[in-house]
Amino acid sequence: MIEFTLPFPPSVNTYWRMFQNRMIISAKGREYRKAVELLVAEELVIVRHKPLRVEITVFRPDRRKRDLDNLLKAPLDAMTHCKVWDDDSQIQELSIKWGDGIKGMLKIKITELDKDMEGTIQ
Repeated sequence: MIEFTLPFPPSVNTYWRMFQNRMIISAKGREYRKAVELLVAEELVIVRHKPLRVEITVFRPDRRKRDLDNLLKAPLDAMTHCKVWDDDSQIQELSIKWGDGIKGMLKIKITELDKDMEGTIQ
Protein backbone atom coordinates (compact mmCIF):
# COMPACT_ATOMS: atom_id res chain seq x y z
CA MET A 1 0.00 0.00 0.00
CA ILE A 2 1.18 3.51 -0.84
CA GLU A 3 -0.13 6.62 0.90
CA PHE A 4 0.63 10.26 0.18
CA THR A 5 -0.90 13.72 0.34
CA LEU A 6 -1.67 16.00 -2.60
CA PRO A 7 -2.74 19.64 -2.69
CA PHE A 8 -6.40 20.47 -3.20
CA PRO A 9 -7.12 20.22 -6.95
CA PRO A 10 -8.82 22.62 -9.33
CA SER A 11 -12.33 21.47 -10.19
CA VAL A 12 -13.10 19.98 -13.57
CA ASN A 13 -14.86 23.28 -14.33
CA THR A 14 -11.53 25.15 -14.20
CA TYR A 15 -9.25 22.33 -15.43
CA TRP A 16 -9.91 22.71 -19.17
CA ARG A 17 -9.75 25.80 -21.40
CA MET A 18 -10.44 26.42 -25.08
CA PHE A 19 -7.39 27.65 -27.03
CA GLN A 20 -7.35 28.05 -30.81
CA ASN A 21 -10.38 25.77 -31.20
CA ARG A 22 -8.99 22.95 -29.08
CA MET A 23 -9.28 21.94 -25.46
CA ILE A 24 -6.11 22.26 -23.38
CA ILE A 25 -5.30 21.97 -19.70
CA SER A 26 -5.65 25.40 -18.09
CA ALA A 27 -2.80 27.27 -16.40
CA LYS A 28 -4.36 26.28 -13.07
CA GLY A 29 -4.38 22.64 -14.20
CA ARG A 30 -0.76 22.77 -15.34
CA GLU A 31 0.31 24.35 -12.03
CA TYR A 32 -1.49 21.57 -10.17
CA ARG A 33 0.16 18.91 -12.33
CA LYS A 34 3.60 20.40 -11.58
CA ALA A 35 2.89 20.47 -7.82
CA VAL A 36 1.86 16.79 -7.92
CA GLU A 37 4.95 15.94 -9.96
CA LEU A 38 7.21 17.46 -7.29
CA LEU A 39 5.45 15.60 -4.47
CA VAL A 40 5.45 12.28 -6.30
CA ALA A 41 9.16 12.64 -7.15
CA GLU A 42 9.88 12.99 -3.42
CA GLU A 43 7.94 9.81 -2.63
CA LEU A 44 9.20 7.78 -5.63
CA VAL A 45 5.71 6.32 -6.08
CA ILE A 46 5.44 3.98 -9.07
CA VAL A 47 2.98 1.12 -9.60
CA ARG A 48 3.46 -0.69 -12.90
CA HIS A 49 1.05 -2.96 -14.78
CA LYS A 50 -1.05 -3.92 -11.77
CA PRO A 51 -4.76 -3.60 -11.02
CA LEU A 52 -5.29 -0.98 -8.32
CA ARG A 53 -7.66 0.26 -5.67
CA VAL A 54 -7.46 4.03 -5.15
CA GLU A 55 -9.05 5.65 -2.10
CA ILE A 56 -9.20 9.43 -1.90
CA THR A 57 -10.18 11.45 1.15
CA VAL A 58 -10.85 15.11 0.35
CA PHE A 59 -10.40 17.82 2.96
CA ARG A 60 -12.20 21.03 1.97
CA PRO A 61 -10.15 24.24 1.92
CA ASP A 62 -13.20 26.26 2.97
CA ARG A 63 -16.95 25.97 3.63
CA ARG A 64 -18.13 26.33 0.02
CA LYS A 65 -20.32 23.57 -1.40
CA ARG A 66 -18.43 21.35 -3.85
CA ASP A 67 -19.17 18.25 -5.90
CA LEU A 68 -16.85 15.34 -5.16
CA ASP A 69 -17.03 14.08 -8.73
CA ASN A 70 -15.64 17.41 -10.03
CA LEU A 71 -12.45 16.88 -8.01
CA LEU A 72 -11.26 13.61 -9.56
CA LYS A 73 -10.00 14.66 -13.01
CA ALA A 74 -7.00 16.79 -12.00
CA PRO A 75 -5.43 14.42 -9.42
CA LEU A 76 -5.96 11.25 -11.48
CA ASP A 77 -4.57 12.88 -14.64
CA ALA A 78 -1.64 14.35 -12.70
CA MET A 79 -0.76 10.97 -11.19
CA THR A 80 -0.91 9.36 -14.65
CA HIS A 81 1.28 12.14 -16.06
CA CYS A 82 3.78 11.65 -13.22
CA LYS A 83 3.92 7.89 -13.85
CA VAL A 84 2.46 6.85 -10.50
CA TRP A 85 0.89 4.14 -12.67
CA ASP A 86 1.09 3.33 -16.35
CA ASP A 87 -2.49 4.36 -17.05
CA ASP A 88 -5.49 5.16 -14.90
CA SER A 89 -7.28 2.25 -16.59
CA GLN A 90 -5.37 0.13 -14.02
CA ILE A 91 -7.78 1.48 -11.39
CA GLN A 92 -10.31 -1.27 -10.76
CA GLU A 93 -11.80 0.27 -7.61
CA LEU A 94 -12.09 3.97 -6.91
CA SER A 95 -13.59 5.64 -3.86
CA ILE A 96 -13.75 9.27 -2.84
CA LYS A 97 -15.12 10.75 0.37
CA TRP A 98 -15.07 13.93 2.42
CA GLY A 99 -12.79 14.13 5.42
CA ASP A 100 -12.99 16.48 8.39
CA GLY A 101 -10.43 18.50 10.25
CA ILE A 102 -7.48 19.14 7.95
CA LYS A 103 -8.00 21.85 5.33
CA GLY A 104 -7.28 21.92 1.61
CA MET A 105 -5.69 18.61 0.69
CA LEU A 106 -6.25 15.09 -0.60
CA LYS A 107 -5.08 11.95 1.15
CA ILE A 108 -4.45 9.21 -1.42
CA LYS A 109 -4.17 5.50 -0.67
CA ILE A 110 -3.18 3.13 -3.50
CA THR A 111 -3.39 -0.63 -3.01
CA GLU A 112 -2.41 -3.30 -5.49
CA LEU A 113 -5.24 -5.78 -5.97
CA ASP A 114 -4.61 -9.50 -5.95
CA LYS A 115 -4.86 -11.08 -9.39
CA ASP A 116 -7.67 -13.25 -7.98
CA MET A 117 -9.67 -10.13 -7.09
CA GLU A 118 -9.21 -8.35 -10.42
CA GLY A 119 -12.53 -7.61 -12.04
CA THR A 120 -14.63 -9.15 -9.25
CA ILE A 121 -17.44 -7.39 -7.46
CA GLN A 122 -17.44 -7.57 -3.69
